[in-house]
Amino acid sequence: MVITLSDTTSAKISSALLSARRSAGSPASGMVLTLIIVSTEDEYPAALDAAMAAGREHPCRILLVVTGNGRHTASLDAEVRIGEGTSGEVVVVRMRGPLADHPASVIRPLLLPDSPVVAWWPGSVPTNKSAAALADLSNRRITDAAASPQPRRELRRHAERLTAGDTDLAWTRLTSWRTLLAAALDQFPSKVTAINVESERGSPSADLLTGWLEARLKQPVRLTTSAGPGITAVRMTTAAGDIAITRADGLVASYSVPGQPDRMVALKRRPTSELIAEELRRMDHDVVYEQALRTFAKRSTARKTSATRKTSEPVGGAKPTAVKRTATKKVAATKSTAKKNATKKATAKKGAGSRTRPSTSSGPAKKSARKAAR
Repeated sequence: MVITLSDTTSAKISSALLSARRSAGSPASGMVLTLIIVSTEDEYPAALDAAMAAGREHPCRILLVVTGNGRHTASLDAEVRIGEGTSGEVVVVRMRGPLADHPASVIRPLLLPDSPVVAWWPGSVPTNKSAAALADLSNRRITDAAASPQPRRELRRHAERLTAGDTDLAWTRLTSWRTLLAAALDQFPSKVTAINVESERGSPSADLLTGWLEARLKQPVRLTTSAGPGITAVRMTTAAGDIAITRADGLVASYSVPGQPDRMVALKRRPTSELIAEELRRMDHDVVYEQALRTFAKRSTARKTSATRKTSEPVGGAKPTAVKRTATKKVAATKSTAKKNATKKATAKKGAGSRTRPSTSSGPAKKSARKAAR
């Protein structure tokens, strides 16, 4: 059943939900949470499909907030769906004009009472007050750094404003990798002396994986670029040999530990619906994700500081202090030379003036002049 509402209000949307539920023959609500999806017109079809697929495992009320252009007049349109491929309820809310800057005021009356609230941003998360207001309504907040044009910068932003209940789908994509790596170290407990992660350029999952490995194993991790897709290999060096997981096709990985034959394990790249379903299984704070994100942010900041210092050094590797001292000496030498030149010019001018002055008589000539005057 689909009910379309034009130029409506939150109260009318709630009434339409109740009416549709009664018409469908299920007056009681069997939903376990409210899932808020904040997207644009281009993002919402794929996000809605993923949420409806996840809703088969977690019956929920899906509130899909589609933000429009703020230049139009304020308007609120809604579409209520029940039984359309999901075991829960779907409400597509389109806000335009100034109303798009205050989505929380429209969404708050539509939340399921006494149940958790999860907010998901399929694209980049805006840093405005409207996004903060929706985040305040939620127990958990799901983002996806891979959807950002600058994933590494997006992860650093997440680290700066990290709050209990935050997570990212770039971290969820690592669940199978982390399971295999932990199983390998349990099966072959040995001190790891070097770690290398290979992935395609700009992979936020690889950045979080390096942060997790560095935080847990207390060893620096080297990140190298490969052709992809995603993460292609993780190698941990031990005294007895390498523990390696390599995946070149995004489907099957080769799993090897010292002293045992290589094995093939399934390690496919999962769709977004499976990632969302996994995140909806827990409502507590993910401490391990927080640790990995903070370790990555610390490592990234250190790398940027080191790069800034290198670019500030002059060609030849001379230290800035030595350059300053050399420049000071050059300035002092220039001033000394100028002072000497000025002294020489003054002396020469004085000598020239004494040569052009008329000479005065002295001796016998002076006496003759006196007698003549008498």
